[in-house]
Amino acid sequence: MPSQSARPARSAFSVFSRSRLAALAVVTACGAAGTVLAVSPAHADTVAIHDIQGSTRLSPLAGQQVADVAGVVTGVRNYGSVKGFWFEDTAPDADPATSEGVFVFTGSAPTVKTGDAVKVSGTVSEYVPGGASSGNQSLTEITKPTVTVVSSGNAVPVTTIDSRSVPAAYAPAGDPAAQGSVNGLPLRPRAYALDYYESLEGQNVRIGSSRVVTATDPHTELWVTVRPRENRTERGGSRYGSYASQNGGRLQIQSLGAVADFPKADVGDTLAGTTEGPLDFNQYGGYTLVARELGTLEQGGLERETTRAQKSGELAVATYNVENLDPSDSTFAAHAAAIVDHLQAPDIVSLEEIQDNDGAKNSGTVASDVTVNKLIDAIVAAGGPRYEWRGIDPVDGQDGGEPGGNIRQVFLFNPDRVSFTDRAGGDATTPVGVVRTERGEPALTASPGRIDPASTAWKSSRKPLAGEFVFRGKTVFVIANHFASKGGDQALTSQYQPPTRSSETQRHAQAEEVNAFVKDILKVRRDADVIALGDINDFEFSGTAQRLEADGALWSAIKSLPKKERYTYDYQGNSQVLDQILVSPSIRKGPFAYDSVHINSEFHDQISDHDPQVLRLRP
Repeated sequence: MPSQSARPARSAFSVFSRSRLAALAVVTACGAAGTVLAVSPAHADTVAIHDIQGSTRLSPLAGQQVADVAGVVTGVRNYGSVKGFWFEDTAPDADPATSEGVFVFTGSAPTVKTGDAVKVSGTVSEYVPGGASSGNQSLTEITKPTVTVVSSGNAVPVTTIDSRSVPAAYAPAGDPAAQGSVNGLPLRPRAYALDYYESLEGQNVRIGSSRVVTATDPHTELWVTVRPRENRTERGGSRYGSYASQNGGRLQIQSLGAVADFPKADVGDTLAGTTEGPLDFNQYGGYTLVARELGTLEQGGLERETTRAQKSGELAVATYNVENLDPSDSTFAAHAAAIVDHLQAPDIVSLEEIQDNDGAKNSGTVASDVTVNKLIDAIVAAGGPRYEWRGIDPVDGQDGGEPGGNIRQVFLFNPDRVSFTDRAGGDATTPVGVVRTERGEPALTASPGRIDPASTAWKSSRKPLAGEFVFRGKTVFVIANHFASKGGDQALTSQYQPPTRSSETQRHAQAEEVNAFVKDILKVRRDADVIALGDINDFEFSGTAQRLEADGALWSAIKSLPKKERYTYDYQGNSQVLDQILVSPSIRKGPFAYDSVHINSEFHDQISDHDPQVLRLRP
């Protein structure tokens, strides 16, 4: 997450180098990928690995020279920009807080192999993946090493991680005197999951058969849970249901071998048998089992969901983030099939992340008619209706997202089922308002129109798109949203506990703007039908949702589902809500039906990282 969720900015690494992202965790200079903590040079006599690791997150010997540290090699990383090996003491101490393993950064392909007994001399360092500003925990390592092989073919020590060993509580509260950092706190591995994993940093660990809770991604990694009963979703994930429900059983799995052998897993599959390798810590996921030995994939048979079709008297309204769709993409047919077959051709679809006609090319182009019409044609080819569409082109470069892409929200609607009320005047910079008609009904000053586009709440972010629709003679106001991302938030595995969610400040302001606009409509008519939907980039229990719902103006309809079904996105092993459809009191009274249609987030071959949402109502 950054801290709780979705989509931190990632550099454009190649698939190979990104799949080896753990390598970024151990550079020895202060580069873009991380920070080496400043320490004073010193010298230490011969010590054991557990003396280097110590009983807190920071080595008591950081910056010191150590000599003839003994252990057995448990894993060798000879790929990527950072090379080295892990080794582990075969004579552990009695303190469960002190790890017996550590990484040795060699800088070039190591000459040792797994099972070698070695003695290592070098400098103890603490490295922060992602840099100090990321808030990440640091990784203890030995740098500038001299390595002596004593013998080969030795047994490799191993520690088993399972549901009994991982505590239910996630992390201690940080030290107020250290700005909330846990770095200086004594590790309590029997009390907190993060402390437990830290006490095993660098050790060779093993898990048994474990359920996959985040599908294999393009970076050749997946997530399993070693606590199979922990907040299990209906379809096999681990649900993130509150800020105190972090799911400590989640563990990232990468391969120490050939990426071609890495399993293509979906949520609910099982990584069966033994998965074993060193426990690393990296910028994108924290504690990671870098597997020398991977379990065998057993498929769980998860299938993509299909919602039911709306009845003749029901209006079906959907939201769907199509993930930076532009004319060069190869996913149009797949998105069309998703809309026609799995969503059953909703009457209104709010699309998020529609890019301009030349995508991420930074050309000054802002029009998106080619993108949208290509999707509409694909929907027709898939057997769906010929949707009409409405949208407003943004000012070039002002709405955030992929540089040059000019993402925006767009309405699709089926003209055979619903009509759009066009009112001139809506553009990128003119705010839409609400007026009372001669008949005493609320109406938009422009349809489509954008909500308060000059407000600082929408700086470098998508402005909400408001429109009036008519279904069977009833007016329905729809507001399409794509709130600011979670970029910049601290990770769940941050050294700061609880982690700071700095990005939510802007989303809170955005939510207040949308809530105020909805109230303007409800002031004219208390029982007006209003729907605010889209990629809210925040949870149904968040402060953002609370501000959207303030004074009962809106209510997040995903909360009508059983808790095990409340998720739209899967990030680092946590199934969570980012996409929402919020409704005004008249709609909440019902009847209505809500469905989170799981077609993407749980699958390795997803066409978007979001699951679409559908609301069926009778205005």
